[in-house]
Amino acid sequence: MTFNVTSKTFNLNTGDKIPAIGLGTWQSKPNEVANAVEIALHKGYRHIDTAHGYRNEIEVGAGIRASSVPRNEIWLTTKLDNTWHHRVAAGIDSSLENLGTDYVDLYLMHWPSSTDPDDLKKHLPDWNFVKTWQEMQKLVGTGKVRNIGVSNFGIKNLEILLNDPSTKIIPAVNQIELHPNNPSPKLVAYNTSKGIHSTGYSCLGSTNSPLYKDKTLLGIAAAKGKTPQQVLLAWGHQKGWSVIPKSVNKDRIEKNFELDGWELTPDEIQKLDNLPDRFKVCTDAWLPVRVFFGEDE
Repeated sequence: MTFNVTSKTFNLNTGDKIPAIGLGTWQSKPNEVANAVEIALHKGYRHIDTAHGYRNEIEVGAGIRASSVPRNEIWLTTKLDNTWHHRVAAGIDSSLENLGTDYVDLYLMHWPSSTDPDDLKKHLPDWNFVKTWQEMQKLVGTGKVRNIGVSNFGIKNLEILLNDPSTKIIPAVNQIELHPNNPSPKLVAYNTSKGIHSTGYSCLGSTNSPLYKDKTLLGIAAAKGKTPQQVLLAWGHQKGWSVIPKSVNKDRIEKNFELDGWELTPDEIQKLDNLPDRFKVCTDAWLPVRVFFGEDE
């Protein structure tokens, strides 16, 4: 059996289907994002991921419109920024205006940190992510949001959220950092056990990743006649999660989507599973509260 990743989807707990591969837009520079989105959609991507905090929603929307791909054929994800936790309704309206669309397919709480907009080093004293989720639940059924989920939630914070009596809707997705040097098997297994789909960000290890010096990865890529990036993406979707590689380079965007007709062997997956090095692209040092506790490996 070979995977046809470009048409593959994963079933969410809502009944919706999220495309297996999408275009990530984190760290994309201004005036590059719209073009990258248009290139990706012309190549066949149908999943675009952005966030209010990336400050590129306007360009993402422009790229979607320039592509001429019908809106209802595109899975569009955006995220509630930390300083908007206590004004969720205004947050989604701001994102929809930026994107130039009536709805998003997935709205994520970007981080479990309710940051004070007047002092980014402080947490709001009378708010927490459980209250944020209460407000996000109200969006379901408004027509503005098809699915809601979370991002950067570890097991500890998921337990707090899921065990609160006010939580009536289980997150459809938990978007987390996933690559062979940060595989988080316990967290992925926990997500799965609760019916929460995992989406992997920084799935290529991000810019100047030490992964690209890894002899095991490079050896597998050479043997398959594939790029290291393609191997990393195949590893992710064969492990059971959607992947959102970021690039603004036309050749890389297109190559990252060329995953059909081949797959990694169980032995190759096992080799990547057992890479000894560990690093995280995203830490929580910049937040006013800790969100990573090291218990998810």
